[in-house]
Amino acid sequence: MIATIVHVHIKADQIEAFKAASILNHEGSTAEPGNRRFDVLQNREDPARFVLYEAYDSEAHAAAHKSTEHYKVWREEVEAMMEKPRKALHFDAIRPEFY
Repeated sequence: MIATIVHVHIKADQIEAFKAASILNHEGSTAEPGNRRFDVLQNREDPARFVLYEAYDSEAHAAAHKSTEHYKVWREEVEAMMEKPRKALHFDAIRPEFY
């Protein structure tokens, strides 16, 4: 299993719009083959900061996510909402193990 953690800093006046767009992306993403988890997290101390936690069975599944229509719509819709470009960190899962 592989995981990606995406840090996103949104303009303060775009928080609700970002949440709405990200919920739609979450719903599409969790229906994808190979998706284990897709969390949208909002920072309590700074509500304009979000973390997306994505877990997929394989690199191929994660790459396929980026070709889905819901991801493309999300990416285009939220780009102008960002205070600065999003930053993704990529990880291999040690635990839990999925077979």
